[in-house]
Amino acid sequence: MKFTLQQKAVTAAIINAIIVGFSPIFVKQSLSYADPLDSLAHRFTISFLVATLLAFPGWKQLKAMRKEWFTVVPLALLNPSLFFALQAFGLLHASSAVAGIVQATVPIFTMILSALFLKEHSSTAQRLFTLLSVAGIILVFVVPGVDASSTSLLGITLILLSALSLAGYTTLARKLTRTLRPKDLTYMMILFGFVVFNVIALIKHGYAGTLGSYFVPLQEPVFIADMLFLGVLSFLVTSFLSNYALSILEASKVSVFAGLSTVVTIAGGVLLLNEQLGWYHWVCAVMIVAGVMGVNLSKTKIRLNSRK
Repeated sequence: MKFTLQQKAVTAAIINAIIVGFSPIFVKQSLSYADPLDSLAHRFTISFLVATLLAFPGWKQLKAMRKEWFTVVPLALLNPSLFFALQAFGLLHASSAVAGIVQATVPIFTMILSALFLKEHSSTAQRLFTLLSVAGIILVFVVPGVDASSTSLLGITLILLSALSLAGYTTLARKLTRTLRPKDLTYMMILFGFVVFNVIALIKHGYAGTLGSYFVPLQEPVFIADMLFLGVLSFLVTSFLSNYALSILEASKVSVFAGLSTVVTIAGGVLLLNEQLGWYHWVCAVMIVAGVMGVNLSKTKIRLNSRK
């Protein structure tokens, strides 16, 4: 059975959402051994080493793409740099529940940005199904109740900016994948993240006189396992899958798949952390999946009608 390009792109987006959904479990575990900046530095070091060993794409081709670097830098500034940094520091000033609510705005931002810059105008049905997925994500956090005292204007602002940066990345990556191969674009992003986060981490330790502590977490097998998952699967593989999907599907359509990550996170909590599910979790999961399916089915219907 042969898959069409559309089916391959949808499959890539689904696999991407599943891996991203499991990421919080490994991030939480890794922070027991290193602070956020060190964890990000080690994460991108592993991504860079693995990508380089796989000739992904190789130094000769990188030299041949020197002109493209100027167009990729804005993308890499949005993700991984701004997205990860703003999210990490935002969580220092706001609860994870509030962060989840604000992060649910990514599909909305993406739909707006893709309409403004890519002229990807979604149908009314697609907009409604996207809002259904977003509503499902928000209810995951709202129904149990959110403690207003755990929030701050600074934290909410930083998380909102991280959501905007991720939406900007999705929109810009959609544009760049028209001229660059997903494989090349992914490698450039990894190299950028490797340089930026390692430079920041080393400057931080150098200023504090704690350079030796930068390598201490690498003595822990659990931390190395976390970094392998986060560096190889949760960034290298997901970046490639995301860029591949964006080379075929509209940015707004790819963005809505992020809702599936919330469902996977809930399932991961039940299976791996023995967390209990309330009735509202199942309702929210149905809303998110229904929204994702609705966006895809409504798009297919539009295309079939346009051929008649």
